[in-house]
Amino acid sequence: MEDDRTNSKSSVDTSKADRPVWLMKCPPIVSKAWRSSSASAAASDPPPVAKVVVSLDLLKPEDSNPLQFTMEMAGSDVVNMPKSYSLNMFKDFVPMEVFSEINQVKFAMEGKVEHKFDMKPRHENAEDYRKMCRERTNKSMIKNRQIQVIDGDRGVHMRSMPGMMGLITSTSKDNKKRPAPVKAPDVKRTRRDRGELEDIMFKLFERQPNWALKQLVQETDQPAQFLKEILNELCVYNKRGTNQGTYELKPEYKKSAEETEYTC
Repeated sequence: MEDDRTNSKSSVDTSKADRPVWLMKCPPIVSKAWRSSSASAAASDPPPVAKVVVSLDLLKPEDSNPLQFTMEMAGSDVVNMPKSYSLNMFKDFVPMEVFSEINQVKFAMEGKVEHKFDMKPRHENAEDYRKMCRERTNKSMIKNRQIQVIDGDRGVHMRSMPGMMGLITSTSKDNKKRPAPVKAPDVKRTRRDRGELEDIMFKLFERQPNWALKQLVQETDQPAQFLKEILNELCVYNKRGTNQGTYELKPEYKKSAEETEYTC
């Protein structure tokens, strides 16, 4: 019976393997709005969340793409959320397939990626989008600190400040049965949302163009390995020169930050 269960988990439904699908990279605020809309709607009759408009420009030269894609949001309760977006289509990308999983038992191939799009607000919505990004970045930079009183604790787990060792007094009884100092465990940093962390990174590189990994870990309070993944996508690492050992934004992100000011 266990072998049958194992075989059922390893099987993949490929009946839709040749179906063309679109892959789209959208801002985090859009994906959250869509998930919220689908969760509140009935499963039998979900409302449309957006519509795609395809425009054909017959005056464009043949070597360029005459098709233009835009997306209009059906509606959202999010304040300052843009309603109109442009979809930039990419043709040169690694071949990809889309898979689905149900309860870790049923697996299926949903189709092959035919087009890849990058979703960005249109120029008429730029001001609202910039305002929303600034509010989200400022909110994510606020650290909530808590103070907790521990009853019955004698401070055995506390670290003494430099130069204070000679000022600490204790009774002879405490000296006889003083417990061995316990090393405090390393603080585990919790990963932020990827889009939220990218917003913070762009904000930091606006402050100064070059950052060391150790500085970024202190500023963002994120795991070093997770930061490296983000930095490898957004930045270049200087191996020599005056800025050796630091990261700086790739040229395309520098240009985007200077011209549009709303890439988050």
